[in-house]
Amino acid sequence: MNTHFKKIVITGATGGIGSAIAEALDQQGCDLLLTGRNEVKLDHLLNSLNGENHVKIVADLNTQKGIETLRDAAEKLGVNGLVNCLGINKLATLQGTEEEDISTLIATNLAAPVRVCKALLPILECKPKAVIVNVGSILGSIGYAGSSVYCATKFGLRGFTESLRRELSDTAVSVVYLAPRATDTALNTDAVNQMNRELGNAIDKPRSVAEQLVSALESGKSVNRYLGWPESFFVRLNSLLPAVVDKALLRQLPTIRRYCGMNQTKPVDV
Repeated sequence: MNTHFKKIVITGATGGIGSAIAEALDQQGCDLLLTGRNEVKLDHLLNSLNGENHVKIVADLNTQKGIETLRDAAEKLGVNGLVNCLGINKLATLQGTEEEDISTLIATNLAAPVRVCKALLPILECKPKAVIVNVGSILGSIGYAGSSVYCATKFGLRGFTESLRRELSDTAVSVVYLAPRATDTALNTDAVNQMNRELGNAIDKPRSVAEQLVSALESGKSVNRYLGWPESFFVRLNSLLPAVVDKALLRQLPTIRRYCGMNQTKPVDV
């Protein structure tokens, strides 16, 4: 692996994708600063890793105190990499989405990663080479029924990442946007899993997403990386011929609405 990036912050580290990334980077010999809100899960993750120099930080990154705690720990470790894996979701139509859920989705999926980047950027810019990876979603490029608020946050994260990449294009900080398709994590409720099976949507293992992230870090380049076929093709098709995608997804709408009606849980925190 590119030896430049050996001290890395992972936010949302206890989620399915976050923990898989932690395991993959641990195997690459990286020193990790793992952060999440659940200390028990963080301890379990830490104990599963081989490295001896990993650090855990219990922090709510939706708060200023949490951001400051992470910033201070990152400065102490001397990190030169940040992987933002924060993410929650809820399968629901817009009318079926509670006001509280809208605020929580926007705060966690968009505002928190933006604030983490802002807080850690002065640390990263001081390094000879540094990287920021924001883990988004294929649904950050394709608006999908039953995920309108989630899509809004991921579209926003993609736009933020693109803008930040251009702001930093004359610096030593590379910026990566990694967009998985459906992934087998706790982010998916039973209703989501059943819907994906009925629709024939492919579901990746978190480990495969982590391998793509390691590959992106090895390249050392600022890139957008979309995972999965035909999803990555649909990203391009949607940007060129959105009406074609509209028609394709219209056939899925009755099934999506049915599962939205079954899904009455709060947003799932990963």
